[in-house]
Amino acid sequence: EHMPMILQRGFGELMDGRRIDDAVRLYALAARVGALEALRAAFRDHIRASGLRLVKDEEKDKEMVERLLELKTQLDEVLSHAFCRNEAFSNALKEAFESFINQRQSKPAELIAKFIDAQLRMGNKGQTEEELEGLLDKVLVLFRYIQGKDVFEAFYKKDLAKRLLLGKSASIDAEKSMISKLKAECGSQFTNKLEGMFKDIELSADVMAAFRQSPQFRSKLPKGIDMSVSVLTSGFWPTYPIGECKLPQELADSQEVFREFYLKKYSGRKLVWHCPLGTCVLKAQFPKGSKELSVSLFQAVVLMLFNGSNSLAFADIKDQSGIEDRELRRVLQSLACGKVRVLNKEPKGREVDDTDTFHFNGDFASALIRIKINSIQMKETEEENKKTNDQVLQDRQYQIDAAIVRIMKTRKTLSHKLLVSDVIQQLKFPLRASDLKKRIESLIDREYLARDASDPNIYTYLA
Repeated sequence: EHMPMILQRGFGELMDGRRIDDAVRLYALAARVGALEALRAAFRDHIRASGLRLVKDEEKDKEMVERLLELKTQLDEVLSHAFCRNEAFSNALKEAFESFINQRQSKPAELIAKFIDAQLRMGNKGQTEEELEGLLDKVLVLFRYIQGKDVFEAFYKKDLAKRLLLGKSASIDAEKSMISKLKAECGSQFTNKLEGMFKDIELSADVMAAFRQSPQFRSKLPKGIDMSVSVLTSGFWPTYPIGECKLPQELADSQEVFREFYLKKYSGRKLVWHCPLGTCVLKAQFPKGSKELSVSLFQAVVLMLFNGSNSLAFADIKDQSGIEDRELRRVLQSLACGKVRVLNKEPKGREVDDTDTFHFNGDFASALIRIKINSIQMKETEEENKKTNDQVLQDRQYQIDAAIVRIMKTRKTLSHKLLVSDVIQQLKFPLRASDLKKRIESLIDREYLARDASDPNIYTYLA
């Protein structure tokens, strides 16, 4: 009879202090007096409260996944050493995690995807393949608890695309291993597009090998230029802005040579060039030595304008490059205001104005031969993240509509209550009754369904 009071007054402090020996004694006592259910409930409530504090702490969003992993490690230790891996306690842990991690809509799913991205990127050194594999397994446990797995998929797909296209993956084996884990967890439909992205990269390598052996490559490609093209299947990859620009003649000719080769090999296909995704290595002659500049395609377009002139006004660069205004300002900032200043700007200043003039920097010097000039990128803003989340919500609407039509086509006539129950069973993401009601109304408006004349709570499928 004293157990509820003991748990209420001291259990939280015992858990926070990681007092494993005391937890062992408490479990033995609870087992002896038949109070294991009370201890299990206290364990579950403590996890729920601790986890909710972490998930709701918006100021520490960047650390959320690490903190959740640390919490899970501590709890697994208690479960293993103090609670004898009791199945009821294991279920309590699972139940508590599923409860608190889904309290903040889609944010934990987004942050888990970002955490995995950071681990799989090239910059993440200092751990072995085995350590990386172990960490990904632990993160996957958190992923299991998330209801909105489509949010995770959207962010994971966007980040994977960047890693593959920019060559930022620390290990292709680790990438494929992660996709295998996701496939085992969620089925092949979940990973179909991710696997398609890998297939595109591999096929592109084969296409480029064939291109380099072709007569077009040997005879038509402008001298001094090598090129590598990634041919992507639009359905597998995130949607990217095409980003128009006026390519220098040498690059435009190279592009045309590849286009002619590719369409001859694969007739009936259409190539759409995505300039913002391109990268270049330019050979640059400075008075103080030759350098190789690793730049984006937009940066290359701007720099190559200075082959014909040492000085250009902003308006002239804009007209000759054809790059969109806001993008061009970022490109010029990276070339004239960043760490590596191969151009000089007049007047000096951080912002690029319409009246600015840019000059070739004849005094440029560096100890390095190959120099990477980073783009001034808009950080992944709230607006960008919102756009990804909005796309997920849009996709969910299509899935809800498809599920409703599928069910009604089979059942022909169904009550509102049964239809809601069937749809919730079919869909794998959290669904509010109000959202489902809106989709039903939309399908009625579009004459897929009709309400029964005698009972408005019954729907009929219209063939």
